[in-house]
Amino acid sequence: MRHGSMSLILYTPRVADFQTTHEQDELYVIQSGHGVLRIGQDNVVFEPGDVLFVAAGVDHRFETFSEDTVTWAIFWGPKGGEQEPSPPQ
Repeated sequence: MRHGSMSLILYTPRVADFQTTHEQDELYVIQSGHGVLRIGQDNVVFEPGDVLFVAAGVDHRFETFSEDTVTWAIFWGPKGGEQEPSPPQ
């Protein structure tokens, strides 16, 4: 599914996850399964119902995951990701 800068895919890692970095920001919405998603240097434990954010250009991959892992991956925004607004001066 695509609309404007947004795209949506159903992702089901199997055996190993060989992802590379992405040009857009990404959300994972975990539908089923459990495991560990490495985001940069952090290991994030996930289970159904979790929503995980990965900024554009950040190395990430599912390090461990159960056989029933299914997640929606949502990409959006400009290449390089959205930037945090600068604090007022």
